[in-house]
Amino acid sequence: MSADPRQHPIVRSVGRVLPDHHVDQETLIAVFRELWSGQHYNPARLEDLHRAVGVKGRHLALPLSRYAELRGFARCNDAWIPAAVDLGERAVRDALARAGIAPADVDHLYFVTVTGIATPSVDARLVNRLRMKPTVKRTPIFGLGCVAGATGLTRAADALRAYPGEVAVLLSVELCSLTLQRDDLSVANLIASGLFGDGAAAVVLEGGARPPGPGPRVLASRSSFYPDTERVMGWDVVEGGFKVVLSSSVPEEVRARLGGDVDHFLGDLGLSRGRIRHWIAHTGGPKVLQACEAALELPEGALERSWRSLSEVGNLSSASVLFVLGELLDSGEARPGDLGLLLAMGPGFCAELVLLQW
Repeated sequence: MSADPRQHPIVRSVGRVLPDHHVDQETLIAVFRELWSGQHYNPARLEDLHRAVGVKGRHLALPLSRYAELRGFARCNDAWIPAAVDLGERAVRDALARAGIAPADVDHLYFVTVTGIATPSVDARLVNRLRMKPTVKRTPIFGLGCVAGATGLTRAADALRAYPGEVAVLLSVELCSLTLQRDDLSVANLIASGLFGDGAAAVVLEGGARPPGPGPRVLASRSSFYPDTERVMGWDVVEGGFKVVLSSSVPEEVRARLGGDVDHFLGDLGLSRGRIRHWIAHTGGPKVLQACEAALELPEGALERSWRSLSEVGNLSSASVLFVLGELLDSGEARPGDLGLLLAMGPGFCAELVLLQW
């Protein structure tokens, strides 16, 4: 870890945007009851699973009435593209405005998602909308799932270490509601249909050689890939689109591996868990957050922002951890010198750790 602050990019701002269509969880439960009660042997079980995830309501990319007409992958993806572009534009504009940076000053644009596909990609469409300069370096990333918010942050920071005088933007857009598989009555799909929501987050980072502004520096990062865990989490691509793969072993993987990953990462930097004041965790679900707390032996309240985000908007896949980071920045709670650890896990199965310092 370099002692030269110019080698450490700064997280200047996080913009967060939720779709305008909010639906409370009980209304959604009623919709799913009508959809699945004739096919499932135990309709009450559906409701129990949806209530157990601890989500009070979610924001949807489209009005609830429109989802009935979305049959097949093509229609869902055709709805995903304009919704993702619109939401992404709002998130990037919010983040840039918070940082006081113009779109034309952005040198690197990273885009992560796992809920839809487009060529040209969403980042390309935003270059036109935002009138970014034609020399902006674009990197669209698909397939990292829930871990992509953390991974995208590290990739943007890596680029700014090579170009410390430049500006990078990371954008995450996840419209999980447009991946729903109506004919899949697996426990994994039933849980996912009650857990995941829609949203977008954008992060502005500046290279360390630029005039310093407010926000934490990215001191270091660590990727941990777990061999032979491909079926723990991900998608199967079927005729209807993205069919969720979500093993019940996810909390066990977190509980077994995360503590060691964090200790090795911090130990290599001459640090320990006790030095971390702010824990910024992906909102994977109640069992995943409980596993994080147990694996890291965290004090009560350490993941309060993650729990609250899960309750209020659901799991936003890659955008979730960025929402939690944004809430921390807005709170003004962090003080100069504080250390924070941002962490997420996702398909692979893998973890991404990001060390921040205010």
